Amino acid sequence: MGSRYEHVFAPLRIRGVDFRNRLELAPPSPNLASKDGRVTTEFVNLFRSFARGGAAVITIGNSVVDIKEASDEERQLDLSTDECILSLTLFAEMCAGFGTQASLEINHNGKDSDPGKTGKPAYSASRILPSHELWRAPQQGREMLYTIEMDHQKIKETVEKYAQAALRCKRAGMKMTMIHGGHGNLIAQFASRLYNKRTDEYGGSLENRARFATEVLDRVRALCGEDFVIEYRISGDEMREGHMRLPETLEFIKYIKDKVDILHVSAGLHDFVDHMRWLLQNYTMDQACISYLAAEVKKAYPELMVATVGSIKSAAMAEEIIAAGRADIVAFNRGLHADFEMPRKYAEGREWEHMPCLRCRCFRMASPHTSKLCSVNPMWGRYKEYPEARLPSAPRKKKVAVIGGGPAGVEAVKWLLQRGHDVTLYEKSGRIGGRVWDGIALPFKKDLRDYLTYMQSFAENCGARVLLNTEATKELLKNEKYDAIIAAVGADPYIPDIPGADKPFVCWAPDAEKAEVECGQNLVIIGGSTVGTEVAINMAMQGKKVTILEMAKDVNLMDTGAGGPLLEMLEQYGIQRFLGWKSLEITESGVIAQNIDTGEKREFKADSVLFAAGMRSRRKAALEFYDCCPATSFYIIGDCAEVGEIRGAVWTAFEAARYI
Repeated sequence: MGSRYEHVFAPLRIRGVDFRNRLELAPPSPNLASKDGRVTTEFVNLFRSFARGGAAVITIGNSVVDIKEASDEERQLDLSTDECILSLTLFAEMCAGFGTQASLEINHNGKDSDPGKTGKPAYSASRILPSHELWRAPQQGREMLYTIEMDHQKIKETVEKYAQAALRCKRAGMKMTMIHGGHGNLIAQFASRLYNKRTDEYGGSLENRARFATEVLDRVRALCGEDFVIEYRISGDEMREGHMRLPETLEFIKYIKDKVDILHVSAGLHDFVDHMRWLLQNYTMDQACISYLAAEVKKAYPELMVATVGSIKSAAMAEEIIAAGRADIVAFNRGLHADFEMPRKYAEGREWEHMPCLRCRCFRMASPHTSKLCSVNPMWGRYKEYPEARLPSAPRKKKVAVIGGGPAGVEAVKWLLQRGHDVTLYEKSGRIGGRVWDGIALPFKKDLRDYLTYMQSFAENCGARVLLNTEATKELLKNEKYDAIIAAVGADPYIPDIPGADKPFVCWAPDAEKAEVECGQNLVIIGGSTVGTEVAINMAMQGKKVTILEMAKDVNLMDTGAGGPLLEMLEQYGIQRFLGWKSLEITESGVIAQNIDTGEKREFKADSVLFAAGMRSRRKAALEFYDCCPATSFYIIGDCAEVGEIRGAVWTAFEAARYI
């Protein structure tokens, strides 16, 4: 049976190399090479799940042509000598076993190479002071270092390093590679008017600034031959004035278009923190927000095979892009980390099982050496325990109850079913989703709405017994004689005990956001964390005047992955934010608050007051079911164990279910 995603799953053949579909893993930096830059067993095992999941290409990011002069991360692949070839075969052969093409993103960081790792100043097209030095030098206790301008001999030597690196990939069994010409790395530094101040044949005109790229591509082709696929990564727009913008990029492409087989169109730069968002788009940004760049390239060069990337979250989205002629190939990074099997699920008609990425907080897709793991995929990094990225069947099928249909409850059902258990989910309301319903009102919360859709679809199709409008009681559970029970009953809004909290114009903030209560025109929101901030923005978008009062003197919105944009929106909509102010009383005309440092008191006028002061765990309610099954088989998960975000719900559900 063929897939209804006919464009996505149409096979492709380039230079005699077969691609089983049009889906690619965009290059992550796994930081799992050995200390001397070789492929390790854990490196191969991590990416086995992606290859098994059905992607046509698995590309590994930031693999450097010479780690002694171009390193900027921990445990990168070093392609500088033939000694790397043997270990590279482990990765290439693993991918080939699944019918997937293995590829490396070959790179030289140029100005962004870390002197703390290499022991010398970085090389670049010209002598400049890299922005990274503003924080690296003080951190490393040294003076800031300007880059060394490459002379002609160094340019020739570096061109050869790129080509030899590509050849080593081919000798290891790979049939393609990606040359990194984007994101402000060395090739892009030569192309940039801002970074390239040269007056020789490598500087000045765009043709001259493209010379380094063309020499690299020509030499790669000369060494690797006509049966080798060259993918070239480029920033369609570097998203900063003075840098390469789309019109200049389109001109630049004419110098390389006949030298590449796939043009991989990304966006942005590494070196400006405020523009990293274009490399790692957050949840406030549109989905597929940079795919228009690939579409413009495809329009200007219809003969080119074009790949697009960036917040494209599913094969269904990829199908729309390819069918519309905006690109030929779609690359995913976080979308595949959130669900290794996304391609296979769509090919097999199991879309309801696809776990969508939340675009929340991950960066380098969470190497196992950091705590920033994927919020929705607790299998990430567990390749040693679960090499198949699945829980093994339990030795004995058990009858298990899950109480609560929020994120924790639904995820517990998923993992219990993988274990082979007989599962019943009790949800006292008439809908799946729990508190997720409270956070989806804002226009830019599309990712959370996708997650809610996933929860509902999974509950409907997974095969568990799902009982809506059914409140679990002790009597009911005892009569059913469950072998194990998982309580995921969530948390309740915390309403501070201050005078006036019971007035009719006071409510919990998400209720106002969902229009379940009517609000006035002047609002005070008590609580300035993520929930309070997002509700404030939503209300301000509706034309209301909003003030936030927060007792803490410092609120870290950056941990959401969208702190910068949220702060920008507070300013854009004129939302006043008072940190370090304790709310004392709600009067008929507003909120009396006190500055915790100065003791100053003042009244903030409001005709509606919204609480966003957090949640309180329903642990006591969960414990009511403790004696409804064997005591050692009772678990409390999610917000009723500890109030947190979706990540906490998902991970505690996994931890409880995997041993039942």
